[in-house]
Amino acid sequence: MFSVQEKSVLDRAAQIIESKIEVAPSFISSKLTKDYCQFTLCHYEHEAFGVLFLNNNHRLLGSEVLFRGTIDSAAIYPREVLKEALKQNAAAVIFYHNHPSGTPTPSDADICITKRLKEALNLVDIRVVDHIVVGLESCVSFSETGLL
Repeated sequence: MFSVQEKSVLDRAAQIIESKIEVAPSFISSKLTKDYCQFTLCHYEHEAFGVLFLNNNHRLLGSEVLFRGTIDSAAIYPREVLKEALKQNAAAVIFYHNHPSGTPTPSDADICITKRLKEALNLVDIRVVDHIVVGLESCVSFSETGLL
C-alpha cells in the first residue's frame, strides 16, 4: 500500500510529533495523540499494539510497540504490558493499535483486551487514559466514544 519512501516519511512524521510531545506541557491533547498514533502505525501491513507511557503530569516517558501480529489480529499479553509500564515507572498509559483493514472501528476483542489491561494496571495504580484504534485515514478514541 505504501512505498518504502512513503513509509520513511510517515516514520519521520511520527518522530517529529514525538519530539513535540516530549516538550509539551502534558500529553492530553487528543489531536496530538491521534496524530502520533496515526503516523506511527497507519503504514503497517500487520496489526501492531503499542503503549504510550506517561508520568503523573501526562508527559511522555516513552513509547513502545510491544506486540506485532497478523493482518487481522495480534496477541496482547497483560503481563508484558504491566512489566514494561513498571519498568518505565509510568503513572498512566495510552494504548494504541492499528487495523490493517483501514477501518478504525473497535472490535469486541479490542474492547475485551482493553478491559483486561485496565484491570491489570489498576492493581498497581497505573491509570489507562485512552486506547486509540488507527485506521488508514482516521482514528477512534475509546475515551471519546465512551468505551473506556
